[in-house]
Amino acid sequence: MTAGAAVAAAEQNFRLLRAERARRSALALLLLGILFVLSAWVSELSPAKLAAGLPRIGDYAERTLPVLRLSHLGEDLAEWFWDLGHWLQLLAETVVMAYVATLLATLGALAGCFLAARGLTPSPLAALIIRRGFEFARAVPELVFALLFIYAFGLGAMAGVLAVALHSLGAQGKLFAEAAEAARRAPMEGVLAAGGNWLQAMRFGILPQVLPVFASFTLWRFEINVRNSAIIGFVGAGGIGEALYTAVRLLHYEDVSALLILLVLTVALIDQLCARLRHALIGRESAR
Repeated sequence: MTAGAAVAAAEQNFRLLRAERARRSALALLLLGILFVLSAWVSELSPAKLAAGLPRIGDYAERTLPVLRLSHLGEDLAEWFWDLGHWLQLLAETVVMAYVATLLATLGALAGCFLAARGLTPSPLAALIIRRGFEFARAVPELVFALLFIYAFGLGAMAGVLAVALHSLGAQGKLFAEAAEAARRAPMEGVLAAGGNWLQAMRFGILPQVLPVFASFTLWRFEINVRNSAIIGFVGAGGIGEALYTAVRLLHYEDVSALLILLVLTVALIDQLCARLRHALIGRESAR
């Protein structure tokens, strides 16, 4: 075969491959469009309902905002945040709930993740049981757990902490186990070759590799749990969610916006602090 014929054959093959890829891409887009239409139909996503409902959302948001006058700005703000002291106490309770729940979930995930990690666990049966437990914990919504614990322990922050902690345990356990599975085996094998047992191999061979990742996941989960702790307050599980639910139910519109502003500012502050801690941990690890 001459050089020209070889080039022509290569170009022909390239055109055929490009046409085949274009057909596959078109088929995939068509399938994606069909699935989207079916999903929208099942979920009753109607453009007409959206067009009719969006103005009402704006109307509700407008009702929650007070009238602020420059000449009486201090008085208007004081009236808007009339119960600021109590709200800050509830907000602090929400943050503490999220912290305790995250701590409990992280300790539980740390205790079970190595047993659940494929390639690390000494017992496949234990791995199967722990993984199914993690799946159950993260599959059940926090609100369901909160209602269960409220029935068992009564209204208050304890039910909220347990509900958020149990759900977080499932999510943290999965992330920790997958991070442990991706760790290098050489340090673990070195500990075992030196006469160490399985627990020592996990402690000195695997944990130092994944500890920065665990810390990053934990900080990220804490951010999520602050929001979740506020949500479960709607069912009486403590925190600022109770005050927000009361304001919504009683149509105290201005209280709704004040509480949301406090919650958004708190979450934003926590996000910034956790981001700084994550970057410090990543930078510290990269410098080693």
